[in-house]
Amino acid sequence: MPKVLLVADAPWVVNEVRTALAVHDWTIDELSDPREAAGRSVGYNAVIVDMQVDSMGGMAVIRDIRQQTAGGPRPRLVLLLDRSADAFLARRAGADASVVKPVQPYDLRTALGRAPARAAEEE
Repeated sequence: MPKVLLVADAPWVVNEVRTALAVHDWTIDELSDPREAAGRSVGYNAVIVDMQVDSMGGMAVIRDIRQQTAGGPRPRLVLLLDRSADAFLARRAGADASVVKPVQPYDLRTALGRAPARAAEEE
């Protein structure tokens, strides 16, 4: 069963992501403190990060995860954007994909579905 770490502190974002992934057998763990994301991302197939999370921000979280997992297996990184014009920010941060809020279930599942096999699937 694929595992997702959701880094978000807004209840409505958590609810949207959970709803979007409800039709599939995703295990979703939530994390509201973005400073813990890099250390907790190991073993997940994907990490979904809200652009506006706490005082750190989604771009910094994505960069931290990329640095922490450099040279080894890493999860697919998806950044939730506030507007489509910010897609370039997701690319600059090193995200594998981005989805604009409010989250459309198909868009999120598509962003997650493009992930190649990750370490968590091999266990």
